[in-house]
Amino acid sequence: MPAGRKACGPQDAPPVLMAEPTNQNFDPVVYLAQPGPGRNIVQLKAKGVFFGQGSPADSIFYIQKGRAKVTVVSKAGKEATITLLGPGDFVGEESIAGRRGLRLATANAITACTALKIERDEMIRVLHEEHSFSDLFVAFLLARSLRTQADLVDQLFNSSEKRLARILLLMADFGQPGELKTLIPPVTQETLAEMIGTTRSRVSFFMNRFRKNGFIEYDGRIRVNKSLLNVVLQDQTKGSEAASAIDNKIVNARSARA
Repeated sequence: MPAGRKACGPQDAPPVLMAEPTNQNFDPVVYLAQPGPGRNIVQLKAKGVFFGQGSPADSIFYIQKGRAKVTVVSKAGKEATITLLGPGDFVGEESIAGRRGLRLATANAITACTALKIERDEMIRVLHEEHSFSDLFVAFLLARSLRTQADLVDQLFNSSEKRLARILLLMADFGQPGELKTLIPPVTQETLAEMIGTTRSRVSFFMNRFRKNGFIEYDGRIRVNKSLLNVVLQDQTKGSEAASAIDNKIVNARSARA
């Protein structure tokens, strides 16, 4: 060994950076069910506002109970409904994308809602520190992405009648074995028309046809019969088959999060 050189022992080896272990006692279900530092429970009545388009994107909401919708308004003042949300969904996730910005849409309660409001900094912290929570959130984002793909395929390939049938079935959330009828949340024909890209008069025409054929019951509230699937499945094109396959993946993803 050259003079002046010191032998390098184990104590002189460069430190190895180890990933900090996550909290073994952390339960994302419990975390999303109760208030705590940087998060609190909010109650909204029907038509209440989670946040408005153009407001600061400083928090994200996790819906515990109730139904909500996300809408955008054009510069000309025309409103369009982007999506409907229910228990187990996050809304306002754009708040953690990059720098702090403004909301791109408005989120309203359709029915009375209970939600957990999580501040932006707290959401970023728990995503970084708790892998079980980040796994759950990524599963949600993937399901949302699949839903967006299915909506696009549906819009491109299916008739407005089939698009309406699909929206009603998705709102009914047919996922429980043995369920033949499901009461969907209050929704106007104008909202349904916005979601499928047609006019209110066309929606009214199709709704009357569905009721006449026994696919739905309509007396102020809409009750969807599972037989409405026949409208979606008959004469399926490759495009509608793809949309149905994506819808099935969404149901599976939601079940995995439950």
